[in-house]
Amino acid sequence: MNDLHPVRRALLSVSDKTGLIELGKALAERGVELLSTGGTAKALRDAGLAVKDVSEITGFPEMMDGRVKTLHPMVHGGLLALRDNDTHVAAMNEHGIGAIDLLVVNLYPFEATVAKGAGYDECVENIDIGGPAMIRAAAKNHAFVNVVVDVEDYDKLLDDMDQHDGATCPKFRRKLAQKAYARTAAYDTAVSNWLADALELEAPRRRAFAGELNQTLRYGENSHQQAAFYTDGTNRPGVATAVQHQGKELSYNNINDTDAAFELVAEFDPEQGAACAIIKHANPCGVAKGATLLEAYKAAFDCDRTSAFGGIVALNQPLDAETAQEITGIFTEVVIAPGASDEAKAIFAAKKNLRLLTTEALPDVTAGGKTVRQVAGGLLVQDKDNGFVGMDDLKVVTKKAPTDEQMRDLLFAWKVAKHVKSNAIVYVKDGATVGVGAGQMSRVDSALIAAKKAKRMADVLGLAQPLTIGSAVASDAFFPFPDGLMEAAEAGATCVIQPGGSMRDDEVIAAADEAGLAMVFTGMRHFRH
Repeated sequence: MNDLHPVRRALLSVSDKTGLIELGKALAERGVELLSTGGTAKALRDAGLAVKDVSEITGFPEMMDGRVKTLHPMVHGGLLALRDNDTHVAAMNEHGIGAIDLLVVNLYPFEATVAKGAGYDECVENIDIGGPAMIRAAAKNHAFVNVVVDVEDYDKLLDDMDQHDGATCPKFRRKLAQKAYARTAAYDTAVSNWLADALELEAPRRRAFAGELNQTLRYGENSHQQAAFYTDGTNRPGVATAVQHQGKELSYNNINDTDAAFELVAEFDPEQGAACAIIKHANPCGVAKGATLLEAYKAAFDCDRTSAFGGIVALNQPLDAETAQEITGIFTEVVIAPGASDEAKAIFAAKKNLRLLTTEALPDVTAGGKTVRQVAGGLLVQDKDNGFVGMDDLKVVTKKAPTDEQMRDLLFAWKVAKHVKSNAIVYVKDGATVGVGAGQMSRVDSALIAAKKAKRMADVLGLAQPLTIGSAVASDAFFPFPDGLMEAAEAGATCVIQPGGSMRDDEVIAAADEAGLAMVFTGMRHFRH
């Protein structure tokens, strides 16, 4: 059997008309008869192309505001008929059903309608029915039918036809079918998740997830792992929507770390001052605020200069030339910021391996959303950690209350601790981290490691004592025993912020009082695994 099947008749019905006229003309030049609907047919006719309305072949006009136009045996029979099945061919002949060899459809813009905040009824009207039905029919019959759902495949279709004298090969049709089913699956995913949100369902019986390929990656976390980067269509400002101005392609680890860095720096409102976060292996090794980006970067860098080498730098304000010049002083993998001056871009241009990414805004750290993690046999799905604690939410539990200056550092440390792998301990002084302990099995060890890093940096900076002396300390979860708290006190911390809620809170509070510490409870924890 010949697996090459000529394209003689095509049905085009698209919402996104990018490239439509060029495709229509190219098909007509290759002798393909064009069928179409509504606005697509008008656009093709306006371009001078001969088009037959679907209503002419179905014998029914479009009706019910366009809800019913292609749901008809004359259409679906033409898509689903097996050309090598005598019974199918006889049915086509008996009922006058013409074969449709090519279907070009992109769906009503449901995702875009939801994204712009449209009302419930408008979103419902943008749920496509006929389009997915035709796509699935054509994709099922890919042994004979080509189904194109992506503008990027228009030229590929024409190339395959030209290579095979107006026909297409089976491998190409299978690729189109795979993409078609992925598109309808993603579309249904968007609809079902929108309905779940509209109904305020915390845990729907079935939950679907979908993504669109952004780029294939050289490898994953390690060189023996294949990987790719997919976007989810939410358009949240960040690595997925950023513009890359220079440097080689981002790696799996670059993307992961850049996301972590930008989400952290977004905790600090740019209207309240410049902020910088430096990330290494998804953990902050330095975070600081400053009167300028340059000051913020220097203070963040001085928290842990060793770990900052080869790190990711995120800024909450557009990158300026002075800060760019300072960043080039050491090897940095990626810099991401909400914009960059031409002067800053020119400075970075001399560092060919440094990637510069810019976004149009910072992500909204208070916005909702879901996080998903795969485990063996399933998925863990949870709300995004958008928990916020302000001054009025804090409860002073010790005899000594924090000063206003201490309170500012405590809240700063708390924002950073939210983005540090548990168990997390963060020392802060004067709006800058001075010690970060991350990812330890014991909170005591996190406190010790952070203090040890601070001592090492004091030696590097030529300071008489580590900056943990007189610092504020944050713990992402409660201290189960006083030991971790006492390690922080021995490191020089004078005030503490933690969730509270331990069975031994009274012991921990008593230990804080005895050590002369001021301590506040947040009533909220920030585990990050």
